[in-house]
Amino acid sequence: MSDVKEGRPRRQYRSQVREEGARRTRLAIAKAATELFVERGYAGTSLTEVARAAGVARPTVFAAFGSKSNLLKHVLDQALAGDDAPVAVADRPWFRPVWEATTPADVLRAYADVCLVIGGRAAALFETVRRAADDSPEVAELWATLRANRRTGAAMVITAITAVGDLAPGLGEERAVDILWVFNDPGLYATLVNDRGWSTDGFRDWLAEMMRHALLAD
Repeated sequence: MSDVKEGRPRRQYRSQVREEGARRTRLAIAKAATELFVERGYAGTSLTEVARAAGVARPTVFAAFGSKSNLLKHVLDQALAGDDAPVAVADRPWFRPVWEATTPADVLRAYADVCLVIGGRAAALFETVRRAADDSPEVAELWATLRANRRTGAAMVITAITAVGDLAPGLGEERAVDILWVFNDPGLYATLVNDRGWSTDGFRDWLAEMMRHALLAD
């Protein structure tokens, strides 16, 4: 009886403490890896350097993520989502205004906000992946997945637009998806905000207007 009343709760508590400790370790590793990948690039970053920056042993990094390419994928996923919770980007609260918009223009305005959020979090990491893709098959596969996922996201937004209104006359959905796929590239954020110094509000307003002009009737 005492094992049921006393032993099980203690074991459960110890398990929760270990899980939380492991999560904090993973977050520390991800933070260190993000900074090093952006600063030094993929090839210039080693798991040993990540471990040192995170204050852990190299085997701990390997046990948590398995490989450098898996670590890069993880930090990119975390940057896109904003945290490590297992919730898809399209299901995040900051994406919800896209689904709740009642006119095509409002859909695009809300999606411009989404592109702003993603660009601010992940544009630098996207560039890290793009640069490394030519020299690493694993990163090339990740880059191809990122491009495919961006186009899938664009297709979802075009579907949301056609559910509440019309595209520009003569514009087919496939071509509309291609156009939006160009506009949702975080490289635009990197070029105009990070490189050219545009304000984030200015970038969002410009992006919303360009998407509206390209996809909707005047």
